[in-house]
Amino acid sequence: MKRLVILGGGESGVGTALLGKQKGYQVFVSDKGRIQEKYKDVLLNNEIEFEDEQHTASLIFNADVVMKSPGIPDKVALVTELRNAAIPIVSEIEFASQFTDATLVAITGSNGKTTTASLTHHVLCADFDVGLAGNIGDSFAKQINDKDHENYVLEVSSFQLDDIHQFRPKVAVITNITPDHLDRYDFKFENYIASKFRIVENQTREDYFIYDADDEVITEHIKQHQIQSKKLPFSLTKVIEEGAYYKDNKIIITIDNNQIIMPTDNITLEGKHNIKNAMAASTVAHLLKIRKQTIRESLENFQGVEHRLEHVLKINKVQYINDSKATNVNATYFALESMDAPTVWIVGGVDKGNDYNELFPFVNEKVKAIICLGLDNSKLFDAFGNMVDIIVETGYMSEAVKIAYKIAEAGDNVLLSPACASFDLFDNYEDRGRQFKKAVRNL
Repeated sequence: MKRLVILGGGESGVGTALLGKQKGYQVFVSDKGRIQEKYKDVLLNNEIEFEDEQHTASLIFNADVVMKSPGIPDKVALVTELRNAAIPIVSEIEFASQFTDATLVAITGSNGKTTTASLTHHVLCADFDVGLAGNIGDSFAKQINDKDHENYVLEVSSFQLDDIHQFRPKVAVITNITPDHLDRYDFKFENYIASKFRIVENQTREDYFIYDADDEVITEHIKQHQIQSKKLPFSLTKVIEEGAYYKDNKIIITIDNNQIIMPTDNITLEGKHNIKNAMAASTVAHLLKIRKQTIRESLENFQGVEHRLEHVLKINKVQYINDSKATNVNATYFALESMDAPTVWIVGGVDKGNDYNELFPFVNEKVKAIICLGLDNSKLFDAFGNMVDIIVETGYMSEAVKIAYKIAEAGDNVLLSPACASFDLFDNYEDRGRQFKKAVRNL
């Protein structure tokens, strides 16, 4: 019996444990932190051995294969020692994908991947049996264990792609690539780019690669590297013969001489970046032979993703917008770009080596006040202090929202778009977004 050791007892770890047990592995879960009660209950009910708040070497180094949670960096001593011992380390998507014959659509990118994955899933669900997994919803492994779907839309991060070997999606999508998580990649952008492009490394000529042709990082990489799969680019600015482009408020998609034209006037998602997300999702749908009418209706009734430019409430004619999922500068760029009214901007958190220069034009043009919400806001003061009349700092979400309420006037927006990770004051970006919404509702 092969021994599967799982590092990390969260969603992906516990899902992998269930699937591993079902497939006849001897399973052991080890977490350096505390495993949440809900996950402990699942492990106990399924008689799966585990430990938390420690890693016992003797129970780990006898593994035939190790599944590492994407949150654990490669530089951790335990991981280095496992690699030195030549014990294979895989990610959840690698482990799980060997146990399904489903059609896999894998979506990655620095921004837009959650919206694009959710939108793609929403469109495909109209005609197909589709699971939504990866960085979103129930884990991929758990879904294969519980009820294997015929198709999956997977939102995959660079961390998940770092530990693939055979993982091969039928359709791979890269929404964009901008500097993010560089602390995990030796502060080298090229390492992060290479990680994202692992999504296509096992693809063949039978497979498809959908990408943003306006993204110079992506197009440069494609010029310099051989990619086997059939390329289907999308663009806002140029005419694309095979793929998708945007012209006169319409998305035009051509695959194998079969063209569909979709009006975008009634799409619920706002902003240019969401036209790109819609192009990516529609290209996947057209490729998988979903009817044009179905695609159009799905784009028009999609409600968006929580914590991503989510309209919370209007109070005294001021719109409060939750964009807590904007954990990097590029995501905040899209948020500020889509603002059509004077904006009170709540920003800050754990800075991942941010360069704020690209935000300057929008801050000058649209932002009337800045509220810094983080433990260390000095970089924000240095960057934006001279651009706005009001810049203040606080360590509490409730206070940030109260300050915004005092500053904002009828017709303004209050935007939470932090451009930073959340771990200094919050559990994660969801916690930060929910605290924002609660504070707004308490006004």
